[in-house]
Amino acid sequence: MNARESQRAQTHLPPLQPHPWVPYSRISSDLKRAVLAAEDSRFMDHNGFDWAGIQVAFKKDLRKGKLVAGGSTISQQLSKNLFLSEHRSMWRKAQEALITIMIESLWTKKRILEVYLNEIEWGDGLFGCEQAARHYFGSNAQGLGPEQAAMLASMIPNPRYYDHHRGHPKLQSKISTVLARMRLVPIP
Repeated sequence: MNARESQRAQTHLPPLQPHPWVPYSRISSDLKRAVLAAEDSRFMDHNGFDWAGIQVAFKKDLRKGKLVAGGSTISQQLSKNLFLSEHRSMWRKAQEALITIMIESLWTKKRILEVYLNEIEWGDGLFGCEQAARHYFGSNAQGLGPEQAAMLASMIPNPRYYDHHRGHPKLQSKISTVLARMRLVPIP
């Protein structure tokens, strides 16, 4: 959020709107399930690091000859979003790993997911699931259905782009995939 606020100030855009916090119990189960299906399907089974996912991402990066796949868990993404800059380096990755270990040892999976859903960016200057639900659907986070949840979850990798390109074929394909996977993913 600080990085986005700085960017907005430099380009003379209005400041970010305050985003309301929504407790876990008032976030749609469909949204929780969709986000886990899209971002971290093994969330309930790992301790912050999805080693199988990291290995798959590493192999994909090697094949392509550049970084194309992430492999980061929700816990790792939360560590980065809450405490670190967007600057990529090995030092930052080490810091992210340490913070992830701390978060996983101090918070429950329920708390990790609650904070994640309330802090991630879902569009240009849109942070948190409540603000996203209002912006895209005129709803609240509790009232999101499966299709709406799948759309929001599918936007996470590139939310500012998809905010302005909601009909993009890649986004539409991802929504279908997330919808199909949602029933297979347990939530805290």
